[in-house]
Amino acid sequence: MPSYTPGQVVEKTGFSLDTLRYYERIGLLDGVARTSGGRRQYGEDDIGWLELLRCLRETGMPIARMLQFAELCRDDETIADRIGLLEEHDREVEQRIAELEAQREHIRGKIAYYRSVY
Repeated sequence: MPSYTPGQVVEKTGFSLDTLRYYERIGLLDGVARTSGGRRQYGEDDIGWLELLRCLRETGMPIARMLQFAELCRDDETIADRIGLLEEHDREVEQRIAELEAQREHIRGKIAYYRSVY
């Protein structure tokens, strides 16, 4: 199983070293392996988890909610709760997309107006 140095994880995920350390410190990134010298060594599971965290963060999930989700993921008996949390987030994302589409229509209307008078 491949392992990655922190620098490789930065390149692969786009997260900064500071963010990786922050996520580990607050408990979003749990159980990162270490070499005998104490250096962090990330695996494929860590990369996959970081990709999910990026998705959640970029779609507006607050860190506190991400922490709640991470905690649920540590317990095999919480699948239904995880589904519920993700479904709720999906509804929030859907609502924001609808709001953005309405705002985009407003912008397009303004563009059309300016083109008509130009």
